[in-house]
Amino acid sequence: MRTPILAGNWKMYKTIREAVEFVKQLPTDNPAEGVEQVICAPFTALPALSERLRGSAYRLGAQNVHFAEEGAYTGEVSPVMLKELGVSYVIVGHSERRQYFNETDESVNQKVKAALKHGLTPIVCVGESLAERDAGRTGEVVRRQTEAALAGIPAEEAKQLVIAYEPIWAIGTGRSSSAEEANQTISQIRRVVAECAGEAAAQAIRIQYGGSVKPENIG
Repeated sequence: MRTPILAGNWKMYKTIREAVEFVKQLPTDNPAEGVEQVICAPFTALPALSERLRGSAYRLGAQNVHFAEEGAYTGEVSPVMLKELGVSYVIVGHSERRQYFNETDESVNQKVKAALKHGLTPIVCVGESLAERDAGRTGEVVRRQTEAALAGIPAEEAKQLVIAYEPIWAIGTGRSSSAEEANQTISQIRRVVAECAGEAAAQAIRIQYGGSVKPENIG
């Protein structure tokens, strides 16, 4: 039985002080019974939030990770560093990383492998642009991205992944996919996982939806 997961990506918002003040206002018990909840905060806030959230119902996530354990990679953060901070999850391949920082399907795969090696759960983002959607290429795009992310990942490890279907045209635009559209694409993604890693992995893996999620449509 899959446990539903909600993850909030704070992007490049909140100073350390603002982050701590925000989580102080969260309920101490789990407000959504049976749902795993993750806060993906900026790197600078992770140490303070790790301390603050210890023993709570909330899990801590990072927004990116480098594939190397250490090295001459100025400005990057390794999976070893994140693990030491008490991070459990890490977003990999977000469309903003792909768009602005030239991340590729291949680098996403490297990061997935690095995260799994060090006990971090990757939240792998896949999704199509508006032009791709209008051209009827949604299935093709999410297939390519999902297959690339899972390349070389053993079936038992693939079960641990979370895949986030985040149509690029819906991120921060106020436009969101309908439940029917999202479920159709999520079903496609699950079929691709079955082809790549087997039916057991496909049934175990959790697939989220993201893109202009608001209080009005979160249900």
